[in-house]
Amino acid sequence: MILEAPSNNWKDYELIDSGNFEKLERFGSFVLARPEPKALWDRKLSEGEWRKMAHTRFTPGAGFGKAGKEDSGTWNILKPMPENWNISYQGGPVSPSLHFNLRLGLTSFKHVGVFPEQSPNWDFIYSQISRLRGMGTLDGEDTLAAGGDAFASLPPVTRVNRRPKVLNLFAYTGAASVAACAAGADVTHLDSVRQVVTWAHGNMEKSGLDGIRWIVEDALKFVRREARRGNLYDGIMLDPPAYGHGPDGERWKLDECLNDLLKECARILSPMDSFLVLNLYSNGYSAMLADTLTGCAFGSSGRRVSGELLLKDRFGRMLPLSVFTRLVR
Repeated sequence: MILEAPSNNWKDYELIDSGNFEKLERFGSFVLARPEPKALWDRKLSEGEWRKMAHTRFTPGAGFGKAGKEDSGTWNILKPMPENWNISYQGGPVSPSLHFNLRLGLTSFKHVGVFPEQSPNWDFIYSQISRLRGMGTLDGEDTLAAGGDAFASLPPVTRVNRRPKVLNLFAYTGAASVAACAAGADVTHLDSVRQVVTWAHGNMEKSGLDGIRWIVEDALKFVRREARRGNLYDGIMLDPPAYGHGPDGERWKLDECLNDLLKECARILSPMDSFLVLNLYSNGYSAMLADTLTGCAFGSSGRRVSGELLLKDRFGRMLPLSVFTRLVR
């Protein structure tokens, strides 16, 4: 299992401090204090220092922690700041040429439009698409940064200088979609919430890119239809929530639906020269569980690596936030 955190190349994000079930983060020029259930330790900085640094602090609402309202609440503005602002992303060692822009905003569910710990996945996606296009390889230190020795001696791709076809499921505001597009992929971005698809479209435009295919639909329904049609993808990224609903009221529960979704994804992932990224946030899910699920659905072809994505604060404490499995063929 490997542990990955955002690269120091990314200057527009920093986890300043964490603890007492909160985290203090800088996004561009603005510092936000937000609840974080996994920050079980004590903060290093005092309450006064947090208040002095923070532009805004999220206060949980009455329904906070209840199903459907896990992250609901309000933002208390402590210093002048806009409701929306932009940040830039700069890729890490494995993807130094990756660069894109994101619009952030204060939502009523404590989110701001980006999950910073996901940046190693963006780098991995970019590097894999570059490999499939015949523009680069993964070896040496770059290999370690992109998933360890499991990918140290990949076979040469047989199809180069083409636009790999990739699918991003539960795609939210589209950082992974934009990273894939920046690498030269033909991207299909799918989410069941129209507002976040619109947000993702804006992120593509802010990054000077175009051509992403936007779909508002239930993920399992879409993948089953693609399988019936015989459509194949060179890359699939999926980041499913614990609970959710499709645009037509389709019910999604991770424990009940994930295995079926992965088996359907296995039907549409190219058997050669392809990759998969599965990310899971749900409490109680481990990297080993994600790896076993992926192995059962996709079989033994290719190579897998699993681990945790984390944030590291100024004092060296590591805050684990999600688990992942990557498959490369």
